[in-house]
Amino acid sequence: MKTEIIAVGTELLLGQIANTNAQFLSSELAAAGFHVYHHTAVGDNSQRLRSVMEHAASRSDCIILTGGLGPTKDDLTKETAAEYIGTTLAYHAESLEAIIEHYKKTGKEMSENNKKQALVIEGSFVLPNDKGMAPGMIACHDGKVWMLLPGPPSEMKHMFQTYGLPKLLETGRREPVKSRVLRFFGIGESMLETKIADLIEHQSNPTIAPLAGEHEVTLRLSARFSIDAEAKKALDEAEKKILERVGEFYYGHGESTLEAMLLESLIQSSATVSAAESLTGGWFGKALTDAAGASKAFSGSAVVYNNEMKQRMLGVKPETLEQFGAVSPECAAEMAEGIRSLTGTSYGISFTGAAGPDSDGSAAPGTVYVGIASSAGTKVLSLQLAGSRSRIRALTVKHGMFALWQMVKKGQ
Repeated sequence: MKTEIIAVGTELLLGQIANTNAQFLSSELAAAGFHVYHHTAVGDNSQRLRSVMEHAASRSDCIILTGGLGPTKDDLTKETAAEYIGTTLAYHAESLEAIIEHYKKTGKEMSENNKKQALVIEGSFVLPNDKGMAPGMIACHDGKVWMLLPGPPSEMKHMFQTYGLPKLLETGRREPVKSRVLRFFGIGESMLETKIADLIEHQSNPTIAPLAGEHEVTLRLSARFSIDAEAKKALDEAEKKILERVGEFYYGHGESTLEAMLLESLIQSSATVSAAESLTGGWFGKALTDAAGASKAFSGSAVVYNNEMKQRMLGVKPETLEQFGAVSPECAAEMAEGIRSLTGTSYGISFTGAAGPDSDGSAAPGTVYVGIASSAGTKVLSLQLAGSRSRIRALTVKHGMFALWQMVKKGQ
């Protein structure tokens, strides 16, 4: 069943609110096996809405409209839909009674236009609004299914999940979609796509879609099978082929984050970490403690921004700073070893570098060193990053987390 979503409301076009309803509906519909091919946003104008509806009917089997069911004059969705279908509106007795009762209970005066919310398309299947006043409805016309839902997300979500989707499922015209998201770090979207170009080119079922994220890249695998076991098998096979190519950059599934994966690995290994932060200014510590359960593995961070603090707190040698400077692999190594010694943790991680935007004379902006000390020794990761000061700092933390995660996984 080809499905289309039309969001109604001038506020969407003005950028005053985000179209989160379409995002929610697409996710729910895809999981239920309905193929969503188009999203449209249109203002509160009956002529333009009618045009959008006509276009939708020419290409889709099921059209879902959200918004425009309220009591004001610019709420035109059901009026326009009824006119397009060639029928009229009629009061839905139960909904009207519920609206009147609401005002009685709250002791507020009910204006006449509130009754408008109880109007529904004649002969439609009414979707009760347990979270608000205006009911939704499903109407069929010329082989097309039209579903009208309220705009407020809390009302729309509950109505769709409780009443709308179950009604759609009765059609039987669906093929459930099973999706899997693979997460990667340390490789750009273009390079990732290049390495698996042939897999993407010859994709059919499952499909493979690269998506750029916040300093990371994800691949969404989607399979359409009526039997769950067949979908899982197809996804497993596709994942195996992908990881054979780019497995060194892979770190997790679904909604996994580097922070959560790192903490999970540390906890499973009964290991702990502390950080010495110069360049990052505490960013690593904040990122880790944003994840639940951080106290089980993270002891703390020392923000050592100037050379004096690096020496006093971490024991960085004066001759190291004089000979190599604070932005150097030698300094990063001593910082990591110093914080590990100070805190007694399994791992000590350090961050030093030049975030820019201007050069301080000792190192070019984007020059970064991440040190990781453990009982097996000390390693230093050398990076040359680009972008704004904020981007360089954020990427530095991500690189540190990824490198540490790999070491913990390997037991190093």
